[in-house]
Amino acid sequence: MTVVTRFAPSPTGFLHIGSARTALFNYLFARKNNGKFLLRIEDTDKERSTQEAMQAILESLKWLGLDYDDEVVYQSAREARHQEVAYSLVEAGKAYFCFSSQEEIAVLRAEAMAKKQHFIFNSPWRNADVAQYPTGVKPVVRLKAPREGVTVVKDLLQGDVVVQNCQLDDMVMLRSDGSPTYMLAVVVDDHDMGITHIIRGDDHLSNAHRQQILYEALGYKVPAMVHIPLIHGPDGAKLSKRHGALGTESYKEMGYLPEALCNYLLRLGWSHGDDEIISRDQAIKWFSIDGLGKSAARLDFHKMKSLNAHYLRQKNDSELAEIVINMIEEDRKISAVSKGNILKAMASLKPRTELLIDLKQMALMYVVDFPLSITAEARQIILNTDDNLLMQVRETLTGLGNFSKDVIQEKLKELAELANMKLGELMHFIRAFIAGDVKSPSVFEMIEILGLEHSLNRLKK
Repeated sequence: MTVVTRFAPSPTGFLHIGSARTALFNYLFARKNNGKFLLRIEDTDKERSTQEAMQAILESLKWLGLDYDDEVVYQSAREARHQEVAYSLVEAGKAYFCFSSQEEIAVLRAEAMAKKQHFIFNSPWRNADVAQYPTGVKPVVRLKAPREGVTVVKDLLQGDVVVQNCQLDDMVMLRSDGSPTYMLAVVVDDHDMGITHIIRGDDHLSNAHRQQILYEALGYKVPAMVHIPLIHGPDGAKLSKRHGALGTESYKEMGYLPEALCNYLLRLGWSHGDDEIISRDQAIKWFSIDGLGKSAARLDFHKMKSLNAHYLRQKNDSELAEIVINMIEEDRKISAVSKGNILKAMASLKPRTELLIDLKQMALMYVVDFPLSITAEARQIILNTDDNLLMQVRETLTGLGNFSKDVIQEKLKELAELANMKLGELMHFIRAFIAGDVKSPSVFEMIEILGLEHSLNRLKK
């Protein structure tokens, strides 16, 4: 059997971080078993689905490196197939036309609630004769669910999940306008796409029993199901907007590397011994259902940043410089000189940051095409700097024959001794001029990289 998994998002918004983890697990399981990972866009909600959301999902998957096989399946294009299946069940006596209105059902539900009873709608049309059908009323199509016994979902993670059939209603498969419901479409599409394993959030577990009944009514083989616990916020509550970023693109904008985010999501509900840093190749080799946990995982932004910092330090300088330069040039273009400066500085910049957005901010210290951004603290130091001492620094740098960081450090140390200062005191104000901040990488290295002309230009009030 060839393993076939799928990721089936609804294009009604961003790619949720929990959905990204679901996609990752499906991708890894398929690749581990030399199978296929398919993508289906569930765009049957015409009012809420947007082209922008659809594009955002595709771009997020590409950014995460979760490449899918074959063409994208768009659920909305398969409506005729869904209708065909529903009507075939009616012909087989396994489904029926229901003419009960929403208002009638609402009255019955209210009566049950008043009596504090669990409400199950038992349609009077379940076994009605065709001669009884009213004219001028568009019916829905309902599945004839079993009224007795139990339905058991054999979940590979949760174990056997049992539901009494008397608690399940005759679900609607086609609405009165002929459009398919999610419950019908997902079963038909999974069957037609040859899906062998369904890995999804455990919020879908309540759907699994109804879907299994539909699979059996159609004579389809039920895919293996794995319902994974949802991701919770740091406080243990269900993940929501108050916990911060929810969409994958938000993490990209915040400065996370895709490999770091995937590593973090992988460990959020799955483990391989005590391994924390796991490459994509290792993840494919090691991933298994047995490694999944049964309890909800909690987001830990501190741990996520720490993991990102590791991947930043491991990344090739030239590749990282290119990423940072592209981020800078989203706002304005910079010269070849500035790009060269950033590349030279990257080795000392990357250990000082956790996020790309911070790395970009620090890299701006090496851009010579527009005025240096100066913090309020640095500005105060600059305004209070002794003009005579500033002139001596400029003269010291101008007189250097060898413009290397070691020589720069040696000569500035001599200047500090002549001025009866500690080197740290002297560097305190030089850093404000050169970096525009009170914190920076080595000022000696910055001066070396910027060169004499640009360093002198900065050493002015």
